[in-house]
Amino acid sequence: QVQLRESGGGSVQAGGSLRLSCATSGYPFTSYYMGWFRQAPDKERETVARINVDGSIAVYIPSVQDRFTISRDNAKNTVYLQMNSLKPEDTAMYYCNPVAPGTFAPAFPIDWGQGTQVTVSS
Repeated sequence: QVQLRESGGGSVQAGGSLRLSCATSGYPFTSYYMGWFRQAPDKERETVARINVDGSIAVYIPSVQDRFTISRDNAKNTVYLQMNSLKPEDTAMYYCNPVAPGTFAPAFPIDWGQGTQVTVSS
């Protein structure tokens, strides 16, 4: 059974930083790219960042490029998202999920964790 447990969210002022973590189990972590996704109120879930299996290549959406850093620890089956220079428009529930090969789509679209809320005030 796939389990995804996000943590590290909180409320910060614009310009602040947060580090999100996602502990995973129930599938071969080192066989999958990993992604961070977010969903703001009344908006569709979007992919924020993706990292390859060995952690050497990361891709970001333009709005978070140069502010967010995705990383992974394959020994701990955990993926991280360091978020700096946060903006009010980053406010959302953040989720992790393995990424389907060659895409930015979640590999397990029905197996989401509870997410972690990030709220950025101006």
